[in-house]
Amino acid sequence: MNCSTFRRLILGAQTAAEACTKRAVQQTCGRYRLCRWYSGVTHEEKRLEQVGELMVPGSQRRVLKDVLPFSAFLMDSFGRRHNYLRISLTEKCNLRCQYCMPQEGVTLTPRSQLLTAEELLMLARLFVREGVNKIRLTGGEPLIRPDVLPIIAELRKLEGLQTIAVTTNGMNLTRLLPSLKKAGVDLLNISLDTLVPAKFEFIARRKGFHKVMEGIEKAIEMGYNPVKVNCVVMRGLNEDELIDFVSLTERKPFDVRFIEYMPFDGNRWNFKMMVSYQEMLDFIKQKWPNLVPVPGEETDTAKAFRVPGFRGQLGFITSMSDNFCGSCNRLRITADGNLKVCLFGNSEVSLRDFLRSGATEEELLHIIGAAIGRKKKQHAGMFNISQMKNRPMILIGG
Repeated sequence: MNCSTFRRLILGAQTAAEACTKRAVQQTCGRYRLCRWYSGVTHEEKRLEQVGELMVPGSQRRVLKDVLPFSAFLMDSFGRRHNYLRISLTEKCNLRCQYCMPQEGVTLTPRSQLLTAEELLMLARLFVREGVNKIRLTGGEPLIRPDVLPIIAELRKLEGLQTIAVTTNGMNLTRLLPSLKKAGVDLLNISLDTLVPAKFEFIARRKGFHKVMEGIEKAIEMGYNPVKVNCVVMRGLNEDELIDFVSLTERKPFDVRFIEYMPFDGNRWNFKMMVSYQEMLDFIKQKWPNLVPVPGEETDTAKAFRVPGFRGQLGFITSMSDNFCGSCNRLRITADGNLKVCLFGNSEVSLRDFLRSGATEEELLHIIGAAIGRKKKQHAGMFNISQMKNRPMILIGG
């Protein structure tokens, strides 16, 4: 790919690129010297090593010096380090959850336009090389992809990748869990929105409650600790089960995470159906007034709590009522190869198209860096998000 052709591709995909980002993109062309910033070689030195002459804003410099090594391509203009990548393996799912999939279903992307295993792994290697240390595999339902086990086994070989996580609806978990653990899965998040079988069928539009519960028990039996259970709380459907879910944490290593109902295309989001974090917390404290906060990492998405004496814990993912955008370290790649720097943003860059047009790894890095450089300080707020065009959740990656 020659210099002028590549520049046209970049400009077509990145019309909103900032001046500093454009300088970085130009440097991918043959007549420019490649310039990259990395953090210094030791914590004691507390300095940056410069390779070339690309200037990095001071806010990024202060963050970069604390992480060794970490690429500036995965830094945004607010100094956030993106070391967590979520990869959607498929758009297909064997459930039809109301908050995730429109009632009328979705139009699936033709198979030829989805990332192949080789393309997915190539992108994963690139991100890990630049500083990503955690990859989560999502869907759709990732465990229905036929080559999920070989993909995980190849990811496990990546030097620098510390954690491989899977988010699943649990339907196929009992059968696949021994192989998943052997392949290298470190963490499991299992979606479960109700403990009532009939209500499960209503929310998921499919049977399967007992399969999911069997998968959860199998995860505990095989030593996963904690087993994270994701519960989307919706008024009029399951907010009356908060106490029952917290009770699960008494004797078993569950980390139950209550998720505020979020607007996505086709899920008929309504503010009146959203139960806020504070409302949930107040309700639970009526039963357990001695609930105590659990310290966490700065980039954690959940506000964590524990009932004294209970083995597990609970948390709240407060994307709507109290966003955590300021500490966001997450990027997403959709099953069709688009990079999303924000779950609620409708701006995407097709890494698949650049891959298939022959872009080099360095060219891909600048494309990725330009997209991350445009990441906004925070999302637009729940009411604005509900009016914005975005993918249904199933086509993003849960």
